Amino acid sequence: MPVRKIVKIDEDKCNGCGDCVPSCVEGAIQVIDGKARLVSETYCDGLGACLGECPMDAISIEERDAPEFDESAAVEHAARKETNQPVHACPSTRMMSFERQANSSDRSAAVSDHSMLSSWPVQLTLVPPHAPFLKGADILLAADCVPFAYPAFHRDFLQGKSLLIACPKLDDYEAHLEKLTQIFRSARPRSVTVLRMEVPCCGGLTHMVRQASLESGVSFPIQETTIGVRGQILASV
Repeated sequence: MPVRKIVKIDEDKCNGCGDCVPSCVEGAIQVIDGKARLVSETYCDGLGACLGECPMDAISIEERDAPEFDESAAVEHAARKETNQPVHACPSTRMMSFERQANSSDRSAAVSDHSMLSSWPVQLTLVPPHAPFLKGADILLAADCVPFAYPAFHRDFLQGKSLLIACPKLDDYEAHLEKLTQIFRSARPRSVTVLRMEVPCCGGLTHMVRQASLESGVSFPIQETTIGVRGQILASV
């Protein structure tokens, strides 16, 4: 195997923003599990067109043993990628933060028709543990069904919080637990509010948060609010 120049991605620095993906015309880089990764060394030409696109300075060029760059295979892969539009290259993985402010001091009217979402993505699976919008934040972990059941979700719960959504019944519980543990260890949140539905399986969200707090060694106030299937607040502890 020859020694040649090839891209190196520092996963500790990478925040999964995806800015490097479109700059690689060969399609050698994709965001997978919240991190930019080389999908195949044979697709990387080692020229470093992606270097200037990384805001975290996580990409560099190194010389090491690596398979030869296969230009024909890279061209074919890039064309297939463009046609198929794989999920890992879609905008759902690109992190964004934005200001959301109420335009009235009257809480009931302030956000009745305005989004209070302050960051993206929101799916727990897609959020990188080192996402800057989680640092020292008040995190709202909501069950997937809550915003559909509770009509004033933005007004009453979302304002001023960084949102994560998950389902303890249908999602991979162990993967979510590991992700939350990584998030708590890195972000050291100020508080976590769990917003769950009244169905018994939804209590898994609160258990997940408490377990992740223990495993991460990071403590913070945890509040649980339960929403009924007809949209009412049943309990808040």
